[in-house]
Amino acid sequence: MSKRMGNGRPRLIIGVTGATGIIYAERALRMLRELDIETHLVMSRAAELTREYESSLSRQELHDLADVVHPIGDVGASIASGSFRTLGMLVVPCSMRTVGEIASGVTSTLLTRAADVVLKERNRLVLMARETPLNLIHLRNMLTVTEAGAVVFPPVPAFYAKPGSIDDLVDHSVSRALDLFGLDTERIEGWREAEHLARVGLGKVKDGLPEVRAEAETI
Repeated sequence: MSKRMGNGRPRLIIGVTGATGIIYAERALRMLRELDIETHLVMSRAAELTREYESSLSRQELHDLADVVHPIGDVGASIASGSFRTLGMLVVPCSMRTVGEIASGVTSTLLTRAADVVLKERNRLVLMARETPLNLIHLRNMLTVTEAGAVVFPPVPAFYAKPGSIDDLVDHSVSRALDLFGLDTERIEGWREAEHLARVGLGKVKDGLPEVRAEAETI
């Protein structure tokens, strides 16, 4: 979190596309507010339609979760410039159309222009890709953006923490994504090695370090 603006707050760009999963964007904005991160939001027109179908929040209520909201067509906005210092950009959720546009390098909106700038400045770009099943074009585009430096991060739920609600699943994925920017939401329950060792009878954890039984080393 070293890239700070004049008032000392780190900045993060949040792009929202029309893929299903507007709840991921909402939770990300709320968590970033708790962390005192300055958020710059840009939403595609399709994202606004998805919000109407999937969220109880109005357009204004969702926008109010961000510090700055940039119109999708304003290619002269601050986030379109490499001189605008940020931690990077999280596209949440990220449609395959957006992945394809970023992969091509031909950007037509502020959202994809901002993503392109993040890549050229060698900052962190995380794409929470939402699509299934994937065709070969999708896979090739994801390979291309990965080779360019982006992180493709499908919001795949983890069940070892025994989530009790949809919110638990969403929060885990969003927290993992923000962790890629060095931001700790303190919502991720790590792997419980002591419980694992006890469950399978291989040993225990002492002073934070695993003590594995000798006979377990051959497993």
